[in-house]
Amino acid sequence: MSEKATQQNGAATGSRVTGSQTLARGLSALELIAAHPQGLAIQEVAERLGVHRTIAYRILATLSDFHLAVRGPDGRYRAGSGTVTLARGYAAGVREAALPVLRRAADDLGATVALISAEGDEAVAVAVVEPRSVDYHISYRVGSRHPIGVGAAGLALAAMRSPSPGEPDEVAAVRSAGYARTFGQIEPGAYGVAVPLRTADPALHMCVNLITSREDVAQDAVPVMRAVADEIAALATAG
Repeated sequence: MSEKATQQNGAATGSRVTGSQTLARGLSALELIAAHPQGLAIQEVAERLGVHRTIAYRILATLSDFHLAVRGPDGRYRAGSGTVTLARGYAAGVREAALPVLRRAADDLGATVALISAEGDEAVAVAVVEPRSVDYHISYRVGSRHPIGVGAAGLALAAMRSPSPGEPDEVAAVRSAGYARTFGQIEPGAYGVAVPLRTADPALHMCVNLITSREDVAQDAVPVMRAVADEIAALATAG
C-alpha cells in the first residue's frame, strides 16, 4: 500500500473513531438528562461525561437542534419533545397501548404497575405508572434495570426464553404457572407480581409487573395482572 493510501486509510479510521466517540457522548448525555426530570446544568453534564464544558455545550446544543433536549428558563437541560417520538417507535407501540391499561390497574390495585422489557441480560422498565388511589406506595423510574432471572419481572422474562439445560427450577416453575411472584429480591420488603406479555412478535420479550409492600395485594393481584397482560397484548396486536 502506498504512503498516500496509508495516510488516507488512517484518516478514515480516525474519522470513524472520532465520530463514534461523539455519538457515544451524545447518547450518554441524552440518557443523563432523561434520567433527571429536574434537569441538569451544562457543568453537571460535563462533569458526568468527563469532558470540558465547551464540549458538553456543543453536545447539548445538537440534542436541542433535534428537539431531544430543551433548555429551561433556569438554564437546566431536560428531555425534549423529540424523545416522545423515539418512545412511540419503541416495541411497535406496545408502550402506548399499555399506558391506559396500566393506569387503570395501578389505581384499582393501589400499587405501582409497570411494563418491563428484556434488553440483553437485563430487565428494563419502559413504562411505570403509580397509583392515584393511595397515599403510600413503592415506585421506581423508567429506565430502571436489573438482571433477568432476579425479581418477579426478571423471572417472568427468563421464563419467556426457551428452556435450557441447567436453568434454575424457579424459572421452569414460572414458565409452567404463567406468572412470577417474589418477595424482597429487588427491593427489601417489597412483593412483586409479573406476567409475561404474549404479543404477535415472539422475539419481543416484555412483561407487566406490580410492586407493593402489602402481601394481601400481591396475593390477590395475579388474576388482575393476567387480565392486564391479555388486554395489552390484544391492543398491541390490533394496533
